[in-house]
Amino acid sequence: MVVKRNIVTCILLSIFTCGIYAIFWFISLTDDTRVLSNDERLSGGKAFLLTLITCGIYGYYWAYLMGKALLKAKADNGLPADDNSLLYIILQIFGLGLVNYCIMQNDINTIALKKTV
Repeated sequence: MVVKRNIVTCILLSIFTCGIYAIFWFISLTDDTRVLSNDERLSGGKAFLLTLITCGIYGYYWAYLMGKALLKAKADNGLPADDNSLLYIILQIFGLGLVNYCIMQNDINTIALKKTV
């Protein structure tokens, strides 16, 4: 089940918990995207572990995968689909992963809303 999350609340919780909530959000984003796109390559726990083990390098690949998976999920649900893979990678390079989370969460919320209607 995909949970619609308030982006502002997620940002504030990530800040107030010194990033601990951001880890939960990362894992949840990945798992929700897996459900919406039916892409079994995505696993929140595995993505977090690989990002941790590779000192963040896997995070660039994760950003790319998420962009492609969300593109597929939007197209499958009849929503205007834009490929944000490159944007996600660029934001990741500049240390703006939290911005990625916000854009991804917005897309997930949009898809989840479309599925419930």
